[in-house]
Formats: sequence, structure tokens, C-alpha cells
Amino acid sequence: MSSQDPSRHHRTGTSRAHARRPEAPSAGPLRGVAGTEGTRPASDAPPAGPAGTRPGVPLTATPPAERARTVREDRAEAERRQVRPAAEGWEQQTTAEGRPLLQFRSPRVSQPPVHLADLSLAERQERLVGLGQPAFRAKQLSTHYFTHWTTDPERMSDLPAAVRTQLTETLMPPLLTEVKRLTTDDGRTIKFLWRLFDGSLVESVLMRYPGRITLCVSSQCGCGMNCPFCATGQAGLTRNMSAAEILDQVVQANRVIAEGGLGGQRHPDERVHNIVFMGMGEPLANYKRLMTAVRRMVAPAPEGLGMSARAITISTVGLVPAIDKLAAEDLPVTFALSLHAPDDELRDDLIPVNSRWKVDEAIDAAHRYYVKTGRRVSIEYALIKDMNDHAWRADLLAKKLNARGRGWVHVNPIPLNPTPGSIWTSSDPDVTAAFVDRLEAAGVPTTLRDTRGKEIDGACGQLAASE
Repeated sequence: MSSQDPSRHHRTGTSRAHARRPEAPSAGPLRGVAGTEGTRPASDAPPAGPAGTRPGVPLTATPPAERARTVREDRAEAERRQVRPAAEGWEQQTTAEGRPLLQFRSPRVSQPPVHLADLSLAERQERLVGLGQPAFRAKQLSTHYFTHWTTDPERMSDLPAAVRTQLTETLMPPLLTEVKRLTTDDGRTIKFLWRLFDGSLVESVLMRYPGRITLCVSSQCGCGMNCPFCATGQAGLTRNMSAAEILDQVVQANRVIAEGGLGGQRHPDERVHNIVFMGMGEPLANYKRLMTAVRRMVAPAPEGLGMSARAITISTVGLVPAIDKLAAEDLPVTFALSLHAPDDELRDDLIPVNSRWKVDEAIDAAHRYYVKTGRRVSIEYALIKDMNDHAWRADLLAKKLNARGRGWVHVNPIPLNPTPGSIWTSSDPDVTAAFVDRLEAAGVPTTLRDTRGKEIDGACGQLAASE
């Protein structure tokens, strides 16, 4: 899981100092032990230019002292090792052929009870009429849940006392029970551990930034994508979350904010502004329930939360058919592709779904999303020391993105936690700066991500939902 707000960055330019100074603790750690070293893939490696050159900068335009320095840097870069992805401290589930196991379908297990949030306003009205109540009770109950953030019948004074408990028990069954709450950043970041009706555990992370509040939500119990760096996927996929379980994370976060539980409160009417589907699970693998939840988020009160679709970010590791389906939904949500490598040789091992849809197929789908919606796409790229942070990979990424046009995409390199002794550790600051510099020199808008929550295991790849 990545508990980070794509709308909150600090700008990095060509100055290396800028690329070195994340405003908040960096994301990670991602799990692992010693990896194996390999070589640069010949197929995707860009052709080498003259030593001492940078993308878009002619050799003759480079001052001699600068040229000599970059020659030394390029030689050191060429000699850097290649660490290969490997599960660390756990064993990846594999197929009979030895490939990482992918789970696109939820196991057949019992489902949570139907909740008001699973239903449209018309469906709620129909349900209430079936209970012998007038249809207008649907708006009353919906207002309590989506506007006042409550399921407590004692607070519903506009309902007849004789039916309050019956109606809340029937249409608002308990979905998420708080197990644990951890805070950091002076109370401005909270990680919640929730227990669902069947005992499954999920996590969400609430973050206050200047001018906005972001909630990172989960969409599945576990994850079936089996990425070796992600704590969420280590136990595989337990089940899909219901639309109401997804939404209840937002409602309960809003209740915490209203009660003054999030540090830095400015006024009592604050609420979650931004939603990022970067929590536990692969959102697009739970497509139907995901879209029901998103439509409920943007529906005006009392049918839904009345949020802006543009403030909702849906992230995926690259389920190409679902990306195309999302583009056709006519909802201006923000789309993020978790790429993490521009070459198939590395990404096949780093993101196992790449064995199904290759790098260029995923990027093509992201570009089609932009063409269809007009919404700029984000490319998420977690920088991992000596694994995917090589300068030639920055050049290759820029080449592939620019080949599809300019102005359609923005790259967010994500700094990981420094984790000594692990292959899943942060890139050196100068390597991070060089990676960003090369992307920007090629004309690719790039912003080093501001991440939160590493101290409470709430950052990128850390959500494991354990007590």
C-alpha cells in the first residue's frame, strides 16, 4: 500500500538539493534480503551516447569541467550493480511453472451484509417501503450516514423512536470495527486497523496536508498481485471488499476528523477532500464494487458523499482491459499507473502482472485513458537502490513516455525508507537527483513524492493489516 497524496508534492528541478529534501518521511520499507546481481537488458536499453552527455544537451554545449565531471559519473553509473527482485523473509506463491501466482478473482467466501451504502437512493427507498416505512425515510437515514457520519440511532431524533433501532440494524449493519489507531507527524497522520464482519483485517491512512485532507483507502482484503516488495500481498487475496466497506473507511475518517481526532484541526466542518485508492489490494481487480463506491463518493448528498471526482485517484499495477473500461466510465477521476520499471526484463519480476500485460501495453492503456478523458496520467515509480534507479532506465522511461506525445503524463518518483541490509531500500540522494534530472531534461514533468507514515508502517508497500 502506498499512503501518499498524489496532489501533494514538493517540486524538484535540476537542483540536486531539491531532489534530496522530501518534506515528510520517505515511503517504505519494502520487504526483502540479498538479491542476485544481473546485467542490463540489451533489448530495452537505450543506445549509449557520447560519454559526458545528458539527454537533450549537445556535447559541444557542455563546459569542459562539467563534461569531465559527467564522464566520471557516467563511468561510475555504468559500473553500478544490478540487484534483482526477490521476496525477503517470506516465500512468494508460485504456479506449477514457477511463475508468481496471480489472483484476479476473489475466493468464494461469505459476503458482508447489505448496507445502505451499497444501494442507490432509489434502492434504499424500495427497501424501506418493503419494511413498511415511507420512502422519505431513505433520505433521512442517508443524511445521517453521509452527512453526519453516524449510525447511532439515539442521534436520529427525526426518526420515530419505535423504529430507529430496527432501521439502523437493517440498513446500517456494522462494517468496520476499529482495532488499532497509530499516529505520527504530530497527529496529522493516522493509520487505522479495521476488523471486518468476517474477521478480515484492512488498513487505511488519514493524512492532513496544508489545505487538504487525504485518505488512502483499501479495496481488497489482501492482494492477489503478488509483488515481491509489497507487504500487503504476502498472504495473497482473502476477498474483495464490498462497496459499503470501502465507503465506510471514508465515513469513519470523517467522523474522526469531526471529533477533533486528526491533528491540526482548523474548523469543525473539515472532512476528507482527496481519496487515493493506494491502500491494500488492486482496485481494478475489484472493479464492480470499486465503481459503485466511487459513484457513491461523487453522488450529491444525501445519496452519497458529494465529493469531486477529480479529487479521487485510482491506482493500478497495469490491468489493461480494466484501464480501458475505466476510461469509458465518463468520470473524471485521476488515474495512476504503478510502473516502477520501464523494461520488461525487470518489471516481469518486480510487478508479476507484467507477464500478462507488458510495459508498453500498460503505457499504451494509460495514454488511451488520457486521450479519452483529457485527464493527465500519473506514473508512480518507487526508486529502489541499484534495482530500478539506473540513469539509463530514466532515459528509457522518458523515451517511452515521449513517444506517445507531450503533456499527457507526469512522473512521481517515490522515495523509499533507508533499510540497511535489505535489497528493498532507498536510492542514494545523488542517484535520486540524477534520475529526476534526466527525466526533466527529456521534458517529462517530474515531482518527487511527498510521502507519509513510515514510522507507523503506513507508507508505500508497508500495509500488512496485522495486530
